[in-house]
Amino acid sequence: MTDISANNIRIAKNTLLLYFRMLFMMLVSLYTSRVILAALGIEDFGIYNVVGGVITMFGFFNGAMSSSTQRYITFALGKGDFNQLQKVFQTSVNIHLLVALVVLFLGETVGLWFLYEKMVIPSSRIEAAFWVYQFSIVTMMAMIVSVPYNAVIIAHEKMSAFAYISVLEVLLKLGIVYLLYLTESDKLIVYAALLCAMQLLIRIVYGRYCSCYFKETHYVYGWDSRLFKEMLCFGGWNLWGGFATVFFSQGINILLNMFFGPVVNAARGIAIQVQGAVVQFSINFQTALNPQITKSYALGDFTYMYSLIFRSSRFTFLLLAIISLPILLETDMILRLWLKTVPHYTVLFVRLMLCIVIIDAMAGAFMVAAQSTGRIRVYQSVIGGILLSIVPISYLVLKLGAEPSSVFVVHLFICVFAFIVRLFIIHSMISFPLRNYFYQVLLRCLFVLLLAVPLPIVLLYVFPATLWIGLWVCVVSVVTMLLSSFVIGLTGDEKKFVIMKMKELGKKYFNN
Repeated sequence: MTDISANNIRIAKNTLLLYFRMLFMMLVSLYTSRVILAALGIEDFGIYNVVGGVITMFGFFNGAMSSSTQRYITFALGKGDFNQLQKVFQTSVNIHLLVALVVLFLGETVGLWFLYEKMVIPSSRIEAAFWVYQFSIVTMMAMIVSVPYNAVIIAHEKMSAFAYISVLEVLLKLGIVYLLYLTESDKLIVYAALLCAMQLLIRIVYGRYCSCYFKETHYVYGWDSRLFKEMLCFGGWNLWGGFATVFFSQGINILLNMFFGPVVNAARGIAIQVQGAVVQFSINFQTALNPQITKSYALGDFTYMYSLIFRSSRFTFLLLAIISLPILLETDMILRLWLKTVPHYTVLFVRLMLCIVIIDAMAGAFMVAAQSTGRIRVYQSVIGGILLSIVPISYLVLKLGAEPSSVFVVHLFICVFAFIVRLFIIHSMISFPLRNYFYQVLLRCLFVLLLAVPLPIVLLYVFPATLWIGLWVCVVSVVTMLLSSFVIGLTGDEKKFVIMKMKELGKKYFNN
């Protein structure tokens, strides 16, 4: 078996494991979101989302160093250098401990001032908001110190670990929902405290798994100044990119709070829940693919690297479109079936967010390719600058009296522009074939949509708006997307692979 065939099998296996994990977590997440919204109420749900978002703003330090850690660990593993791998892990733990302390300091100074002085929270809920904020800080710190361990698992492509530990995480979330209904105390505070305890436990489990299976994670204190400086410099540009991402995301949340109050934050919170569930369809595939992109660059195999980037963008679009099309067409019906109470603006927020998700997710492999080169200054500075413009433009639009949905429209247009800029930057970094990408990815995806959309649109507008018609629209949209994805979205070799696997499954289950 060739190395490429073995890599493809590993990618497929890891993707399947991550999808089982995702489906399990998504179903429970959708259920718990509904129950938590009902238990907390719209106002408290909005408070949790916006207050927790403040401390997330300081998490951009974590996001920046997470990318740096992932790149260096995967690169060392691709080179087969165990001593370097051990040094990288040791240094990344030191860096993330420092990052956790920085987040604690900023959270208890700047963040606390912002909570009391700038946020729009009912006076009767200020104390509850304070405790939510404190538990959010501890939760964020636990997530930060987990990053090196998670990076090792991904670099080794042991995705089964995520699948098994996720079962525990889901069971704990169900337990939190149950306890939320039993408690007589303030439900908002109890919810934040239980989520914090869950994250601490999950962090311990990941740490124990790594120490049992990966020798390089046996941490012994040491200080490699050269590697520390190198990873920190690499992470410095990621810091800018991470700051831009978190600033515009939480900046939008805070703008909505300042102009419209926590009820609109609740609507955005629901949209974020839907976004999180849908985006898992692409994250799982990309998580399985990303280590191969970095390793192929480390080995100098650019042809294979290009093919992985093409496949990542194309499959990401197809996977997201299959799940997103029925939601886009029947957003109102799906939200009403899912939630007991649908906050105002939620339907439009969800639709705009799904469009943004698809565009951003298709560009996910570009970032991995840039990280692989180790030369990310131009990529991060330019893309970060573009994304930062979302907040001031949104502020001006809201000042002119626009509706809350206008911030998502601004976000959507800037995402399209950023996607185009990313393409040209990657082309300059790794001689990325833009013409091939246009024909093999973008044009294919466009034709898939043109073939899949008309039939469900006809059903939606010709027949009366009933529950059964809505369900038929969802089913038909999924079927047409699957068919058009197979006919147009897949290459000849990919079609042969799918047909072969379907025949194998048919023989296995129907010839016994």
